[in-house]
Amino acid sequence: MPKFAANLSMMFTEVPFMARFAAAAAAGFTAVEYLFPYAFDAQDIAATLRHHKLQNVLFNLPPGDWSQGERGIAALPGREAEFRAGLMQAVRYAEACGTPQLHVMSGIVPAGVDPAHCRATLIENLRAACSIAAAHHLTLLIEPINTRDMPGYFLSRQDQAHGICAEVGAANLKVQMDFYHAQIMEGDIATTLRRYLGNVGHIQIASVPERHEPNDGELNYPWLFALLDSLQYQGWVGCEYRPRGNTADGLGWLPGQPGPH
Repeated sequence: MPKFAANLSMMFTEVPFMARFAAAAAAGFTAVEYLFPYAFDAQDIAATLRHHKLQNVLFNLPPGDWSQGERGIAALPGREAEFRAGLMQAVRYAEACGTPQLHVMSGIVPAGVDPAHCRATLIENLRAACSIAAAHHLTLLIEPINTRDMPGYFLSRQDQAHGICAEVGAANLKVQMDFYHAQIMEGDIATTLRRYLGNVGHIQIASVPERHEPNDGELNYPWLFALLDSLQYQGWVGCEYRPRGNTADGLGWLPGQPGPH
C-alpha cells in the first residue's frame, strides 16, 4: 500500500493550522504536506513536526499575490527577481523543516502575453532554480493543474510538464502528478502513469469531480493504489482533498482506519 501524507491546507481545517499537525498524527499519519507555510515561523513548524514525529514532504514556493488571483510566478515574464527571492525563502523553510521537495507553481498566463514567452521564462527560471536547489539537496516539482479549477494556468497536461522537465535537463526536477487534475484534463491515468512514472516525484489524490475523499466518484482508487504498488512507486501520496465533513470522520478509506472503504 502506498504511504500517505495529509494535506494540512485542506484537511483538518476544523482547527487552526498549527493544531492540524497534532490532528494528523492522531489520525495515524506520519507525513504531511501543505500549500504555504510562510505565515508561520519556520522554527515553530519544525518544532511541531518533531514533537508529533511527522515528516513534511512538500510545500509550494510563494505564489505571488494569491489574494489578487495569482497562482505562481515562475512562468511570468518580468517577475524573475521576485521568483528568485521566493525560492530562497522556500529553501530556508525547507532546510528548517527537513522538507525534501518544493512545488514550483508556474502561474496563470497574463492577458496579452505570448505563451511561448511564458514557456521560455519558466524554463530559464527552472534551470536557475534547480541549480540552487541541488546545492541544498532539494528536488523541485512542477504540476499540471486543470483549467476548470484554475483557468489560464500555464501547465495543464502531463506530456507538457514532462517535456519541460526534459528541456530543463536537471536531475532534481520532477513532475507532481495529481490524479484529480489528470483525470479532469486527460483521463487514462494508468497508461499515463506507466509512461512517466520514472520522472514523477510526488502524487496527489482526491475524488473526481467533487475533490472529496478518494472513496467515490470516477476513479477507482483501490485499483490505482494497487497499481502504484505493482509499479513499485516509492514516493508519497498527498491527500489533497476537501473533506465532506469532519476530516477524521471521513478517513474510512485510509488503510488501517475504521469504517467503510
